[in-house]
Amino acid sequence: MNAVKQVVAIALCGVAFAILPSFCIAQQVTGELGAPNATTTISGDQLPAPDPKFGGVIKERASESTPWWPPRVVPPKGAPNVLLIMTDDEGFGAPSTFGGVIATPALDRIAKNGLRYTQFHSTSLCSPTRAALITGRNHHVAGFGVVGEAATGFPGYDSVIRKDTGTIGEILKENGYATAWFGKDHNTPFYQASQAGPFDQWPIGMGFDYFYGFIGGDTSQWQPNLFRNTTAIYPFQGNPGWNLTTAMADDAIHYMKQLKEIAPGKPFFVYYVPGGTHAPHHPTPEWIKKIGDEHLFDGGWNKLRETIFANQKRLGIMPADAKLTPWPKELPEWDTLSLEQKKLYIKQADVYGAYLAYTDHEIGRVIQAVDDMGELDNTLIIYISGDNGASAEGMLNGTPNEFTTFNGVAVPVKDQFLWYPFWGSDRTFPHYAAGWAWALDAPFKWVKQVASHRGGTAQGMAMSWPGHITDVGGIRRQFHHVIDIVPTILEVTGIPAPDTISGIKQRPIEGVSMVYTWDKRNADAPTRHTTQYFEMLGNRAIYQDGWMAVTTPVNLPWELNTATPPDVITGYKWELYNLNEDVTEYNDLADKMPDKLKQMQDVFYAEAKKYDVLPLDNSTLARFMTQRPSATAGRTTFTYSGELSGVPPSTAPNIMDKDYTITADVDIPEGGGEGMIVTEGGRFGGYGLFLSKGELGVRHGKVVFLYNLLDLKRTIWEGPELKAGKHTIVFDFKLDGPGLGKGGTGVLSVDGKEVDKKHMEHTTPIMFPEDEDFDVGIDTRTGVALVEYRYDCPFKFTGKIDKLTFNLGPAQYTDQDSKNMPAIADAVARARD
Repeated sequence: MNAVKQVVAIALCGVAFAILPSFCIAQQVTGELGAPNATTTISGDQLPAPDPKFGGVIKERASESTPWWPPRVVPPKGAPNVLLIMTDDEGFGAPSTFGGVIATPALDRIAKNGLRYTQFHSTSLCSPTRAALITGRNHHVAGFGVVGEAATGFPGYDSVIRKDTGTIGEILKENGYATAWFGKDHNTPFYQASQAGPFDQWPIGMGFDYFYGFIGGDTSQWQPNLFRNTTAIYPFQGNPGWNLTTAMADDAIHYMKQLKEIAPGKPFFVYYVPGGTHAPHHPTPEWIKKIGDEHLFDGGWNKLRETIFANQKRLGIMPADAKLTPWPKELPEWDTLSLEQKKLYIKQADVYGAYLAYTDHEIGRVIQAVDDMGELDNTLIIYISGDNGASAEGMLNGTPNEFTTFNGVAVPVKDQFLWYPFWGSDRTFPHYAAGWAWALDAPFKWVKQVASHRGGTAQGMAMSWPGHITDVGGIRRQFHHVIDIVPTILEVTGIPAPDTISGIKQRPIEGVSMVYTWDKRNADAPTRHTTQYFEMLGNRAIYQDGWMAVTTPVNLPWELNTATPPDVITGYKWELYNLNEDVTEYNDLADKMPDKLKQMQDVFYAEAKKYDVLPLDNSTLARFMTQRPSATAGRTTFTYSGELSGVPPSTAPNIMDKDYTITADVDIPEGGGEGMIVTEGGRFGGYGLFLSKGELGVRHGKVVFLYNLLDLKRTIWEGPELKAGKHTIVFDFKLDGPGLGKGGTGVLSVDGKEVDKKHMEHTTPIMFPEDEDFDVGIDTRTGVALVEYRYDCPFKFTGKIDKLTFNLGPAQYTDQDSKNMPAIADAVARARD
């Protein structure tokens, strides 16, 4: 049996089970079993597959024995490469492919070579959609009923993808695929995102051989929170003009090219999820100029919405009788704005449009690389336009720094003009005004975070596989959801969903394959995804057989609301829509059809019980502030020495809303020293204790503590220049009293002597930038200083840190804080106990 041959099933039955216990009728073998070149598929019901029994002969002498090599595991014959692409925070009406004014030729290319889907849905928020996408299960089942930063201690909400919901990466990897993840990872619990691990919830622990990307909800594209596998990397240092959007495409192209040159027959699964177009909107200057010169947004958001809707009808995305839903009274009409407001908002939109165009362009480079390798005809490409609706998290006016939103601070329009010339550069972390989000979700109502309405959940999606989709350029209107992607991939590859992974019984895949829609004869076939619930932050909906029942949102996504929300069950009004006749959810039938509404509500609660949605929780800030497992839980004293970098905020000492003391015992070299002693955050908020760099030897080595309040105000404490030898530096801060973001007084002392004392009116109430690090002995990403005491990163401490200690007091909240945020009240009560 020297000739390579494919052997199926029955021919091997007598031998196969003796050698490979998991053999089944569909298995395929090439070569002669035991030979070095033999390959096999596996049944796939048990992953990893059991090791095969040795099939050779062992005697006392090797010369009398027969060697036998385990066959290499490969996917079924004809299994294609899979390139799964998803952008971030991109409204249904943003890309040109689905009626938008921003040209997206890469998405157009996939649509023209395959199919466009107009009723494809997300969960309405980032990490929940991503968990559902890679597991094929509903987001609560996958542990992500909400973003990880708001995780709570219930199975549907703890931000842990459970062992019984294995990912598509695990399945394909164990069946012989090369698997890689590029871009955003918002599915690693943030309290496990440090060098201490564990790493089973990182991409490399979830079935991906290779990871190049960032951890968390967003990151700067200029100085990102970037990892290769589990190692932090800093390719932007000393590399002006470097941008992650391009670098990520470069890395993915290199990965695919390298794989196909080393192992041409090995298919890849590439999960490609760039940060665009989530804030910060960070395109290159060339793209900003290009889009700005096109004047796409000069007419304002109301006109933009009407233009998008007209385009959607022209393209066949929306039926001719569809109605554009009304503009909300809570958002201003464009014509009511001042000239100053319009100028700023147009700039915000131009930069966003540039970021979308830039992101699609780099995705196009990845797709073209597949073509250049001769692999396009052998690659299933799925391109999902956004993981939720367009984001209104820039608040009413937009912001030059998204972290002002997360801390409940609105930046006045006139103040934003300080950043106007630099909008989109590394000097900003920008987000547009909420009106643009509503417009870019045209023709639907609502935006990101709102799971009850299609403005939060409708995503444009295109899919191509040359030679296999028979209605090239067609449009599909069947109802589908992100949980349908995994079963689609499994059907296409011929790989079954496993019964067990690592000995753990798997929950059933909950999505349905979309392959049935590929045939032109099935263009109008009924959807096979007949029921789907939606829930996020208390907003909820249920789809069944063309009907949609939804709750009316009680909070506005562009406001950080600390008020006590209404009762999560009884405090919501419900609406009812017939999507078969009213795809935009324009005509509410709830009052006319109360029996139908009640039936749909009953279905929702049945699905909620089935899929771990309970208990329902409509709190927001409270969830963000709740206590979670972490290496810092319960600690009030933190001690460090030497150098430590890249520690995420979740495992750093949290100084917010409390008294604290930082003590640094340092040894300064001859000639003086400089550099960062300790810092958290950077340009857009944080603090740093350091010795100044100085200019031309002047003011070199001065002790400085700098507090950066969200890039809005910097408070600086100054001390003397330190001479060679050992010194003790102490910064002691006392709050004025309980309260979120309360001010306080800081005292800087050196060698037991007070050298500066200042009062701050406000402190950061909730969070420093999540994409920045806690660093000791170095500052690795962006500096907290802007003009005075400015330095470039990396800013390494040239002395020696013998000991660095943080002593933290208890969190201090007012009774009103506790009343508004039950999770805080509970945490305070536990702390007092």
